[in-house]
Amino acid sequence: MRGVVFDGRRVQVVDDLTVRQPGPGEVLVAIAAAGLCHSDLSVVDGTIPFPVPVVLGHEGAGIVEAVGVGVTHVAPGDHVALSTLAHCGTCADCDRGRPTMCRRAIGRPAKPFTRGTGPVHQFAANSAFAERTVVKAVQAVRIPRDIPLTSAALIGCGVLTGVGAVLNRARVDQGDSVVVIGTGGIGLNVLQGARLAGALAVVAVDANPAKEAVARQFGATDFLTSADGVRDLLPTGADHVFECVGRVELIRQAVDLLDRGGQAVLLGVPPATAEASFLVSSLYLDKSVLGCRYGSSRPQRDIALYAELYRQGRLMLDELVTAVHPVEDFEKARAQAEAGRVARAVLTF
Repeated sequence: MRGVVFDGRRVQVVDDLTVRQPGPGEVLVAIAAAGLCHSDLSVVDGTIPFPVPVVLGHEGAGIVEAVGVGVTHVAPGDHVALSTLAHCGTCADCDRGRPTMCRRAIGRPAKPFTRGTGPVHQFAANSAFAERTVVKAVQAVRIPRDIPLTSAALIGCGVLTGVGAVLNRARVDQGDSVVVIGTGGIGLNVLQGARLAGALAVVAVDANPAKEAVARQFGATDFLTSADGVRDLLPTGADHVFECVGRVELIRQAVDLLDRGGQAVLLGVPPATAEASFLVSSLYLDKSVLGCRYGSSRPQRDIALYAELYRQGRLMLDELVTAVHPVEDFEKARAQAEAGRVARAVLTF
């Protein structure tokens, strides 16, 4: 079968992958569509260290082909969106409703694929850039059949991360002020999360002025090409600032833009060894710096919620899909993403 494989030197679209059948508590999914997220590219450029060879992709949707023993919540033929959380469901963090903190869901790459005679790693417990993948049952969330799979694919990463950061981690309230630094796929979902939460002022900051129209479409009330202008709009600072780029100098800016009691939420992914600095005294007025993994999501709950919000016309998914390519055109999609010309490019099988 086809898939996108990174061997440590180059990325190839191959046609000689195989994937094993699902074991107990697992699901085999035929991938229909998968979004190209910057996290995939961060594996390729080394920002995210990951063992190779690896099948890329982690933002996908498809149709269940087979289920393992004990799986009852999905069945062959069901449409599903996939999460990257292969959490155990039984540890203290899972029991508290914090599956993103499950230690069994972090840093344990499996090898369900083979190519030739060698095993191939699975990225983010998912590997959606393959015609078929095997995931833990908890990662497969049934969605209504009337949602296009090219749109549903984006729920599993960009939407969970961006909207979840607003609703679950920051808990933005009605009337709050929000600044979003970076309006790529994650930033756009932060913007629409702020809109859903009822934020009054939503300021989008992106160096590319061509992104203003789409930022406003997703919920920005103002658009700036530099964070230097935020204080002109919010003289006392913002209640929430979301850094969605992953640059340490922007993390410093996010902290500096906070009002009293404000919180800076870090969503961008800088290199693993990167260090950021800020004035300690700038936090004494009850300000906070918050990390956020995967939107602090509970995927079985949140994916179903976001799917229903989409069906009600309250959450935008179709508008995130800027380009659709067959998987063979991975390099074209990659070039578009690296140039910042798309919210999301989606690969199809």
